[in-house]
Amino acid sequence: MTSTHASPAASARHLNPWIVVWLCFAVLSIVMSARQVVSIMTDDWTKTLGWSKTFISSGQSVALVMVAIVAPIAGNLADRYGARLMLAAGLLIVAAGLLLFAAYPVAALYIVGYGLVGGVGFATANMHLISTAIAKLFTEQRGLATGIANSGATAGQFITVPLVTAGLAYVSWQWSIIAVATVCIVMAVVIWIALKPAAGSTAEARTALAEPQEALWGRLKFLLTNPTFHILYWSFFICGVTTTGAIETHFLPYAAFCGFPPVPASGVYGGIMAINLGGMFLAGWLTDKVNRPLLLGTIYIVRSFSFLVLMNVGVSYEMLFVFAVIYGIFDYSTVPPTASLAASHLGLKIMGLAMGLISGGHALGGALGSFMGGYLFDLFARYTEMWWAAFATAVIAGLMVYFVKEDRPKRGLILAPAV
Repeated sequence: MTSTHASPAASARHLNPWIVVWLCFAVLSIVMSARQVVSIMTDDWTKTLGWSKTFISSGQSVALVMVAIVAPIAGNLADRYGARLMLAAGLLIVAAGLLLFAAYPVAALYIVGYGLVGGVGFATANMHLISTAIAKLFTEQRGLATGIANSGATAGQFITVPLVTAGLAYVSWQWSIIAVATVCIVMAVVIWIALKPAAGSTAEARTALAEPQEALWGRLKFLLTNPTFHILYWSFFICGVTTTGAIETHFLPYAAFCGFPPVPASGVYGGIMAINLGGMFLAGWLTDKVNRPLLLGTIYIVRSFSFLVLMNVGVSYEMLFVFAVIYGIFDYSTVPPTASLAASHLGLKIMGLAMGLISGGHALGGALGSFMGGYLFDLFARYTEMWWAAFATAVIAGLMVYFVKEDRPKRGLILAPAV
């Protein structure tokens, strides 16, 4: 394996940088499992608590809005205080929100616990912070490391969510949530201990950190007047429309609309998450090897064609599976090249703030796509218009990214440590 050219702070630790990658993978797996408890337990809650699905989904919407609001704040704090503190804090906040609701399962505390408190945690221990930490830890193989670490987000849906679902067969939903919260607490302790600076490295780490000296407004002004930031932001906003909004919210209802039974449809959705793992690894590896704007733009363009397949599924299970393969490969695969471009074009010192804003854009796009899908279905009694909208916006995102100029940093250049 070639050298990772780890940062000075990382070199001071007795911890292999690739162990940090897999720890980040585990963090995202756990956090995404916590985010998915609502979709897993909706039926139980409607039966035992008497809540409508509209109300239950409103908790998800609140959490998504909180992610959009808090992600830039968490990213800015990570630039100053490091990923170790923010990841541990995010995991503990998620646990606190889940335990609050599990202990007192009333409607108001569901919104407060899962939506508001949990949303802050989801925004703090999130892909944008993981991407920033990995970018500051690696120069070579940065894309591959970013892809592996962030693929934990799909592992959370493909591996750990079924475990939580299976647990419901043996214990109540409250104990299942308590179990997830407990795992979050344990992982926070692991992160705090594992990423602790080695003895005697504090002064060196602080020197290497070179946290941004400019005022927050100065950093925001730089980003808001930077064309590359706007391209990355709005393309990731569209990414949210076509992933969180379109597929994560409306794929299973669309499959039911087409006449597919729940079990096969869920199997296909699980297949999408499994293929996502490979897609993230591949995109990360390619990010280190090829022209990144060309790669990212092509991912968006090819993703757009998957929606043409989806709107022509009919009652063909085979066509549904073809969609799953195409979409799965090009779903989360936007993350490694986006993070890599943010690192090289916007700077490592403010990457937390930049990726926080970009991640917030993704959340807002997801909220818009989720609403748009429901609105268009109510208007036309079909999903065709939603899939056309997803197709068109994905093409626009791809064309936008092609305008970014490739500008890789020099080998061995590192500006700040990861944690």
